[in-house]
Amino acid sequence: MGESIRNKDLTKIVPQVMGNLRSHMIELPTAIRDASGIVIFGKRLKSFVFTTDVAVIRNTNADAIIAVYPFTPQPIITEALVLAADVPVFCGVGGGITTGKRVTNLALDAEFKGAMGIVVNSPISNEVITQVRETIDIPIIVTVVSEFEDIEARINAGATIINVSGAKNTAYIVSKIRRKYPEFPIIATGGSSNESIRETIKAGANAITYTPPIVADILNEIMIRYRKIYGEENKEK
Repeated sequence: MGESIRNKDLTKIVPQVMGNLRSHMIELPTAIRDASGIVIFGKRLKSFVFTTDVAVIRNTNADAIIAVYPFTPQPIITEALVLAADVPVFCGVGGGITTGKRVTNLALDAEFKGAMGIVVNSPISNEVITQVRETIDIPIIVTVVSEFEDIEARINAGATIINVSGAKNTAYIVSKIRRKYPEFPIIATGGSSNESIRETIKAGANAITYTPPIVADILNEIMIRYRKIYGEENKEK
């Protein structure tokens, strides 16, 4: 036993500490650990979970949260998410349905409430990005959904990080951006499998966003297991 310990590289051993009540959590695919990560305010972030569900936020091993939702952003929602999280939160502030001065105001409010960064949707104009950049000091993550978007214009307008969400074309879009901008920070959706995530990282993504299963589906699996246990116990009686 002593010999086997001596033959191991002790610097590679990663101790894990878990609790009985928090052992059931959403763990992100391990392939995300292969990403280089993006250092933001001294914190190296590789994995971002895409959710606004407070229960998920409190029960995931992601490095950070991207909280974007299909409604007009509201400060009280931003406050709730930031208060609930024990990791950095990047809040959506509009750019599609919500535009103009309101985006800038929501971005400033998000910074004041403790968000580490803000996320704007693809339709946002470069003029609004510039207004936001002149107002806040936290990163601006600009979402890109197509290979035809003008990335240079986004960067010149004040984008801090590009977030690629191109469905099956994501890896291709990432590689296209990476060829022209070898050092610019890129976050990208990686899918749910380790294989697709590795493909996206190989294409040039520094960090990966992961969409977790919805709570209803997780709860349904648990209830199926409970019913099975209950049924087996009653058969024995």
